[in-house]
Amino acid sequence: MKQQSQWLLYSTQFTHLLNPDMFDSDYWQQRNGIVGSAQGRGTTYFVACEHEQWVLRHYYRGGLIGKLINDSYVFTGVANTRAIKEHLLLTQLQQWQLPAPRPIACRIKRKGLCYSADIISERINNAEDLYTRLLREPVSAALWQQIGKTIAAFHKRGVYHHDLNIHNILLDDNDKVWLIDFDQGAIKEGTHWQQDNMARLLRSFHKEKTKHPAIHWQDANWQLLEQSYQQALK
Repeated sequence: MKQQSQWLLYSTQFTHLLNPDMFDSDYWQQRNGIVGSAQGRGTTYFVACEHEQWVLRHYYRGGLIGKLINDSYVFTGVANTRAIKEHLLLTQLQQWQLPAPRPIACRIKRKGLCYSADIISERINNAEDLYTRLLREPVSAALWQQIGKTIAAFHKRGVYHHDLNIHNILLDDNDKVWLIDFDQGAIKEGTHWQQDNMARLLRSFHKEKTKHPAIHWQDANWQLLEQSYQQALK
């Protein structure tokens, strides 16, 4: 039998809720705590705890290897796990007061030479992703500019978002812009990576425009976003 170990990391304000079962959807199901879900590589659960709502996400691999291995990663130390890295990055973003979710907790489960992981983070109240908004209606020029400024605020701090795309930009009911899902994100030196990050975002707009020609996005919207981004970087 392969040796199994488990590590938990909690933000200090939530240590009174310490419970390894909180990383399993069954725990919340039994307490009628699941208030919603979203589908991606796997199911992300929105759960209610005390007076807050949280996001419970299991780490899944993407691409072809994800179909073979699914949610298993090579273990090279707790500090190198994806959940720990994301939790610590989110903690740093909070210290910089950047608009990203608060980290709540994460769990690492090692089995032999591999591990799987889960993370719980804050759910942004009354928010929807940019993709959903654009399917329904256009957004203002001022909001396109604000999206550019927000991304620039992260980049000026050296924050690399590995999967910057139309689905990982949230707009709340006050039109505040948030970035979410910092799996494989990092703090990087220099600026050489920034345009690649923006190019990834642009590709996601083109991809959704091809799939949904009626989506409310045009090249002129990107120009507003990009111009605002460049000005905010100065």
